[in-house]
Amino acid sequence: MSQEKTRYSDSELDEFRVLINEKLKEANEDYELLKGSLSHSDNHGTDDTGRTFNMMEDGSETLSREEVAQLAARQEKFIENLRSALQRIENKTYGICRVTGKLIAKERLRLVPHATLSIEAKNMQNR
Repeated sequence: MSQEKTRYSDSELDEFRVLINEKLKEANEDYELLKGSLSHSDNHGTDDTGRTFNMMEDGSETLSREEVAQLAARQEKFIENLRSALQRIENKTYGICRVTGKLIAKERLRLVPHATLSIEAKNMQNR
C-alpha cells in the first residue's frame, strides 16, 4: 500500500520558488506603476493642460484615482501573499492545505501560487 505524500520535495519546492519569484517581480513592477500613477510622478508632461479642461476632468479623475488606489491595495496584498508563500517554501510547508492538511494540487498552485486551501477546502468554505 503506497503512503500518501505529505509534502512537496525540495526540487518541487524549488520549481514553485522560481514561479513565485517571477510573479513577485511582475507584481512589484505593477505596484510601482500604480503608486507612480497615484503620486502623479508619471504625469507625461500634462501639467500645463488648460484649467477649463481640468475642471471637466476633476470628477472622473477622482473616481479614477480611487480605482487606482484600490488596485494598488489589492496588488500590495497579492505581494504579501506571495512573500508568505516563499516563507512557507522555506519552512517546507508550502502546498499543504491549512484546512485538510492534504497537498494542494500542483495545477492549482501553478495557477494560484499563494493558495493555502485545496479545492476541496475552498468548496467547503463556499457552502
